[in-house]
Amino acid sequence: MTEHVLVSDDNRVRHITLNRPDKRNALTAAMYAQMAQALTEAASGTDVHAVLFQGSGGFFTGGNDIGDFLANPPADDKAPVFQFLYALVTSPLPLVAAVEGQAVGIGTTMLLHCDLVYAAPDTRFHVPFVDLGLVPEAASSILMPRTLGHATAARMLMLGEPLNSEEAKAAGLLSGIVPAADLAATAKAKAEALAAKPANAMRHTKALMRPGQAEVLETIRKEADIFGRCLRSPEAMAAFQAFMSKGRK
Repeated sequence: MTEHVLVSDDNRVRHITLNRPDKRNALTAAMYAQMAQALTEAASGTDVHAVLFQGSGGFFTGGNDIGDFLANPPADDKAPVFQFLYALVTSPLPLVAAVEGQAVGIGTTMLLHCDLVYAAPDTRFHVPFVDLGLVPEAASSILMPRTLGHATAARMLMLGEPLNSEEAKAAGLLSGIVPAADLAATAKAKAEALAAKPANAMRHTKALMRPGQAEVLETIRKEADIFGRCLRSPEAMAAFQAFMSKGRK
């Protein structure tokens, strides 16, 4: 277990809080593993009826911790990051996210699997996979064009351009934009409202609203295979070296 992910239950809502504000909540393999466990346990029990994701320190997440990522590369779909994604996709519980500051990489793509997403006005959504010599993950290669439209998805996935909150809401990624001071309370209230409804009907409704789970899981597996091969490529190595050098300046 790591103190960088806080897990607690309240009013039938499981709170999963990214708690590494000094690193903009950058994600490590250990954090992915703990989030996967938290989701799996919530889905298999009867006391939790909804899940709320949030960050601490004014950030959602800056994406992967590059140092940890290079030391623990996700070689295949058994890696913690992909186990987290599988748990996210297969969770029968309604998922809510409160997003502020930065939502980089998986910080954006995981939102495609959440049912309600609320963001602060200054949030930026950024998926710079190609810039790092990599490919999208979380089935975002099919879900982002379907959700946002091909043109907006291409801006994000191919050009690496970020979206602001207004653009993300207009494109269909967000349920609402909430002042930063009210974000946590609003998301919590929405998660509790979901958790208070008849649980069986809620699970069936979510399943009906999200058909094609097999296709999503298969896409994640395909992405994982290409991702692993790209990660070992010369262009990815050069991109990561440039990123690390920039960070040291």
